[in-house]
Amino acid sequence: MKPIMPTMPQPYVGKFVLILLMISFATGCNSIIRTDNRVKIDGPVETKVSADIAPVSVAGPVRQVMVSAGEGCPRVALVDVDGLLLNTPFVGPLSLGENPVATFREKLDAVAADPALRAVVLRINSPGGGVAAAGTMRFELERFKARTGLPVVACLMDHGCGGAYHLASAADYIVATPGTLTGGVGVILNLFNLQDLMAQYNVVPQPIKAGKYVDIGSSARPQTDEEKALFQAMANEFHTKMKADIAKSRYKIKADDATVFDGRIFTATQATERGLVDRVGELDDALHIAAWMAIPPTARTEVRYNPPVVMFRRGNDPANSPYAVSANIPLQGAGLLPNLPGLDRTKLPTFLSLWQPELTMEKLSGK
Repeated sequence: MKPIMPTMPQPYVGKFVLILLMISFATGCNSIIRTDNRVKIDGPVETKVSADIAPVSVAGPVRQVMVSAGEGCPRVALVDVDGLLLNTPFVGPLSLGENPVATFREKLDAVAADPALRAVVLRINSPGGGVAAAGTMRFELERFKARTGLPVVACLMDHGCGGAYHLASAADYIVATPGTLTGGVGVILNLFNLQDLMAQYNVVPQPIKAGKYVDIGSSARPQTDEEKALFQAMANEFHTKMKADIAKSRYKIKADDATVFDGRIFTATQATERGLVDRVGELDDALHIAAWMAIPPTARTEVRYNPPVVMFRRGNDPANSPYAVSANIPLQGAGLLPNLPGLDRTKLPTFLSLWQPELTMEKLSGK
């Protein structure tokens, strides 16, 4: 059926068609718009179209949502940590615009405020993120454990690499699913030399600076050997801190196993063999273990525990199962706009602990 298009003045036809095309592109619509209008315009038509799509609004503080009724054992809080870990709001169309670091702290505070919650499962599905962001989240988890005394079980889903594993290692017990990729304990600062690319567009930087190293890391020129040494010292320092934190928490790791901290990733089985993970299992196993740890030793039984499970979500962010994920990836990061690894990489100039085979991953943060 052909949609009936109203007749409109000639100056508005071009704008109207462009707007329709933009809507179709943004929504993934594959339909063809046909009209019976015939328009004749003498001379060129200049058209400018702009659109502002606001991010999804945050609907108040987090609140408890029951995602599993369970039966006859302590209530468990499921704290979800998904996606890239950066201390920045993931602002963009169709995104909640959440800051992973701030939201993590808010959820821990909500758990601590409810005496009915007896254990925590930290459900992690993340390739890692910023060294500073992951370190802050680990600090908040350690502080939470110290002030509440609640047992914490980490469950690694698809990914638990780099900074995400740094966070998970602070838990009392770690479960990884059979398909989990974990490890990746390393530090990287991705820098690009875009001098030749800029020259193709006749872009010549002319900096005026005071301070020899004030433009260290600039993409407009190659790095000097001295600058590379400075960056390397920083990366080594961050890596040493991560290794010390993980070794402190994971006593099963063998001190002489050089493969643990060289940045490589592992399957769940390989990680278990190296002491990075305690058990290969599923989310249900992590919930059972958390409930078991919450029960006094004298009251524990051999029965498999199926605890009531709650998550903490915004009013506009429903959760109907323990696997629910927040919509926190901006639309512009989902492939609508073209990107170039070098150009986009320069928008995220921070040290990362991240398994990142795709250099445009920072698009997921809306940057």
